[in-house]
Amino acid sequence: MNPYFVWEPFDGGAGWRPFAELLDPAVAAQRVAVSRQALVAMFGLAEDAVPERVVASVLFLGYASRLVSPPLAAALAGEVPDVGPADLWWREVPGGPLPLAVRPRAERPAHDYFDVVVLGLVAPLAEVFMDRFHLSPHVVWGNVASALAGAAGQIGSASAWSSVAELLRRAPLKGRADVHGAALRRRNCCLYYRIPGGGTCGDCVLRKA
Repeated sequence: MNPYFVWEPFDGGAGWRPFAELLDPAVAAQRVAVSRQALVAMFGLAEDAVPERVVASVLFLGYASRLVSPPLAAALAGEVPDVGPADLWWREVPGGPLPLAVRPRAERPAHDYFDVVVLGLVAPLAEVFMDRFHLSPHVVWGNVASALAGAAGQIGSASAWSSVAELLRRAPLKGRADVHGAALRRRNCCLYYRIPGGGTCGDCVLRKA
C-alpha cells in the first residue's frame, strides 16, 4: 500500500508524539531544519543554497499529502474519520513520508471531508507554515491542491478527480489550481525549483502547457 495512504492505529507506544506539537512554530522550525540538512546532503550543496522558506514549502506539501490522502480514499467509500489534531500522533523519521497514527474515531458522511480534513486538519498547520516561514497563501494552498491531486492520481478513479475538482471550488482552495480530466495544473509553485538542481514538478505553473 502507498505509505501516503496509511494511518497506523495509535497504540500508545514509545516514539509517538501528539500531532498538535507540529502546530508549535518552534517544532515546525526544527522539522524544517532536519529536512534542510537532508536536502543539503542529497544535492551536495552549501546550506545557504537551500533556503529555509523553500524547504518549509516542500515539507508542508509532504505533510499535506499525509493528511489528505487516507481520508480522501475513505470518503470515496462513503465516510471520513471524524479526526482533529488531538486525535493524531506523529513519529520522527530521517526521511520519507511522515508516520501518522490515529486513535479509533467515529465516522462522518463523505460530504464532511472539507470541514474535517481541509479546515480541521490542514488549515491549522497551513497557518503555522505561512506565519513562521513567510509563505504566501497562494503557495501553501497550492501545495494542498497538489497533495489532493497526488492522492487522486494514486487512487486513479474518475470519482477521485471529480471530488478534488469540487474541493477546489471552495476557499481557501479556490483559485489555487485547476483540474483538467485526470490532471491538475497549479496557478502557483511550491518553490522547489529554487534549490539548485531541484527542477519543477509536473503540475507546476512554470512548466510549459
